[in-house]
Amino acid sequence: QVQLVESGGGLVQPGGSLRLSCVASKSIFSASTMGWYRQAPGKQRELVANINRGGIRNYGDSVKGRFTISREYAKNTLLLQMNSLKPDDTAVYFCNARVVSGGTGDYWGQGTQVTVSS
Repeated sequence: QVQLVESGGGLVQPGGSLRLSCVASKSIFSASTMGWYRQAPGKQRELVANINRGGIRNYGDSVKGRFTISREYAKNTLLLQMNSLKPDDTAVYFCNARVVSGGTGDYWGQGTQVTVSS
């Protein structure tokens, strides 16, 4: 059973920072493009950032220059460092694994809440 377990969400003031983590099973992590998506109330889920197996990163326009995505193969962990947070960043953040090698599959974590408010 594929599991993606997120952690690191919480309440932070505008301008603050948070780091999200997502631990995946080894087989899925090594075979997937990994990404973070978010969904705010009343809005569609949107891409925050993704990173392929070779380390190429892609960011949503609204987070460029503020967020950094990375992956640690030794720990099967996906990270999202979020700096200069804004109230508009408030959303549930989801970890995603899209299998690109040796099979197919699109897997999601349960989500972690990020709230940016004073």
